[in-house]
Amino acid sequence: MHENFAKVIKPKSEEAELLAQIDFARLPSHIAVIMDGNGRWAKQRGKPRIFGHREGAESVRAILDTCARLNIRAVTLYAFSTENWKRPEDEVSGLMQMLKLYLKKELKTVHKNNIRFQAIGKIEGLNSDLQKELAAAMNFTANNTGTILSVALNYGGRAEITEAAKKAAKKLLENGGNIEDLSETDIAENLYTHNLPEVDLLVRTSGEFRISNFLLWQLAYSEIYVTPTLFPDFRRAEIFKAIIDFQKRERRFGGVEAK
Repeated sequence: MHENFAKVIKPKSEEAELLAQIDFARLPSHIAVIMDGNGRWAKQRGKPRIFGHREGAESVRAILDTCARLNIRAVTLYAFSTENWKRPEDEVSGLMQMLKLYLKKELKTVHKNNIRFQAIGKIEGLNSDLQKELAAAMNFTANNTGTILSVALNYGGRAEITEAAKKAAKKLLENGGNIEDLSETDIAENLYTHNLPEVDLLVRTSGEFRISNFLLWQLAYSEIYVTPTLFPDFRRAEIFKAIIDFQKRERRFGGVEAK
């Protein structure tokens, strides 16, 4: 068994069997996760939707712990989209409050595990108290050198690309350039994720086959893994299954299979 998991995985367990199938030389550098199914999970148990979100926080812990142990370079979680404001007010309020509590409760563990935290999206559109908590978390972990955890909040993929294109064009024109010279590199350098590697693997829980306006630019050549598992049940074994499936793919990036 890999030494980083020796103390947390029981020998001969399902997790141990799955871990043994992983090729540590071919791990994805960047895993993005659409965390879907919290509401359905709660409804199945006769609970309010926020109950599912709270249980989903345990899955976030599992993802972070596992990816840090695997030395995955970047993990990006889709926590709250620009469209999610349409949800019931009590659910939105509960989500924001839960996020603040999570940051306060988990920040020391995140820091201890050498994880660097960053929030991406229209952060200025969030409650000022939450903005302060996010800024404090980013500042506290800024010098960490391990896994980079990006949490997408008030995020929309189309809006991100539009904003990046505007910034890139403005810089180009201010430097005396021609708009015809605007390149993909110029836009990529102005995305929220400019400091991250390309997304290798997108995981969507709950069986929905949509990308829901998430990382539209960054997912151009990502492998997509959809699982029927609802997010509150997405724990270490499920992460291993996603990585194993990823490693079975042949990544051609628009090319053809080598003979």
